[in-house]
Amino acid sequence: MLEDCKDAQERWGGVSDIVDKWLGERQNLLIDYCKLSEDVQFDDEDSALGLRQLCEKLVDYVSAGHFEIYDQLIREAEDFRDSEGLQRADDFYKKIDTTTEYILDFNDKYDETDDLDAIENDLSTLGEVLAARFEAEDNMIEILHLAHHRESAPSE
Repeated sequence: MLEDCKDAQERWGGVSDIVDKWLGERQNLLIDYCKLSEDVQFDDEDSALGLRQLCEKLVDYVSAGHFEIYDQLIREAEDFRDSEGLQRADDFYKKIDTTTEYILDFNDKYDETDDLDAIENDLSTLGEVLAARFEAEDNMIEILHLAHHRESAPSE
């Protein structure tokens, strides 16, 4: 049994590192979002650059979630035969998926434009969308990883 715990820890301990790195990227994304949200002028080159950098980070973050993190979390739950966790996570994934549409639309709108007439409202909405997304992602991590992480940790 101890050997099984060790194998699980070796196999799934790396997921913690991936999730931690991704959550660090989330923090950097939030910092950039807050800086940009405080800039109500949007009348200089730095603001335009900041907006483009935010768009890039948004797409990178969303892509990492969809193409790396969620797959890892789901694979881990499948290996632990956690059908209840997978069912609950599916509801959170649906919430995340709806936020993806807004984020990608935001990126498409502002990545290559100088038309900033609606930027204040769009940034406000983006903040609400990000908050909903982060809550759903945190719930997925709790359900699909942290519960299994505790199971796979060697007992003392």
